[in-house]
Amino acid sequence: MKISPVKVNFYRAFSLLLYKTKMNMIENILANLKIERLNPMQEASINAWKEGKDLILLSPTGSGKTLAYLLPLVQSLKPGITGVQAIVLVPSRELALQIDQVFKSMNTPFKAVSCYGGRPAMEEHRTIKGVQPSVIIGTPGRMNDHLSKQNFDADTVTTLVIDEFDKCLEFGFQEEMATVIGQLPNLQRRFLLSATDAEEIPQFTGLDKTIKLNFLNPEEQLTHRLHLYKVLSPEKDKLETLYKLLCTLGSQSTLVFCNHRESVERVGKYLQSQKFQCGIFHGGMEQDDRERSLYKFRNGSCHVLISTDLAARGLDIPRNRECSTLSSACQ
Repeated sequence: MKISPVKVNFYRAFSLLLYKTKMNMIENILANLKIERLNPMQEASINAWKEGKDLILLSPTGSGKTLAYLLPLVQSLKPGITGVQAIVLVPSRELALQIDQVFKSMNTPFKAVSCYGGRPAMEEHRTIKGVQPSVIIGTPGRMNDHLSKQNFDADTVTTLVIDEFDKCLEFGFQEEMATVIGQLPNLQRRFLLSATDAEEIPQFTGLDKTIKLNFLNPEEQLTHRLHLYKVLSPEKDKLETLYKLLCTLGSQSTLVFCNHRESVERVGKYLQSQKFQCGIFHGGMEQDDRERSLYKFRNGSCHVLISTDLAARGLDIPRNRECSTLSSACQ
């Protein structure tokens, strides 16, 4: 069957109009976010997504992976469609909230809702029904809760994003993620993001015809992003040494990482007993307390945050210059 020149010209004009519309959308989003230009990793992600295949993106923490998937995701959403078109899985409540805030700041015609533990699922269900989002961002456990109760139609979901995929596996979400994916019968595209390169991607992800973008460069990260210093403690219990170190840093924004929740609590109580203001952050805290600690650290009213590795990935913490890690002897 021969296509007439009129139809060919129509298709070309329509494709050109669609391309211009999508480019204008990105320009408007960047203007709303007050970002002048995309970095090479983000541009590569957008271009790779256009090829219609599943995508794996490896890039260091803090390199802008959130926009690297939100921009192509928004471009692929279809206006006028009722129902959830995409699901974004994340390993923590804070990351879900952060991505939700970025999505809303983009100011697109599409709506998003974040779902996570620590608050009533019924409230989220009412929000989903009222907002009718195109995108739901959530932790695997809470997402399964909504899917099992059929709080939204899983049949309309065609795109799955798993942010901080390696952390999701490390935190033990493999079975929950597999259950989520098993309840999405019409998935067409998958987008996995990570700050480390996994030896093997589990089969439950269902990746097919995959493009892999690797922007990890360990030498460049160490040279340009991080300076390492070793501080020796004369005592086996390093709390006093840590206290003196933090005093020398003054009012600089500083993260202190500990291996366990109990260690976070112990270090926090010791510093507070020395009249040293600090916040604590770990997975065993109530959601309101976690959000309050992060809020104070982000706005600069609290300069030191003691945390497990829950704060090591995905969280946007501006102005942070110093980071300390306590060895096992202090745990």
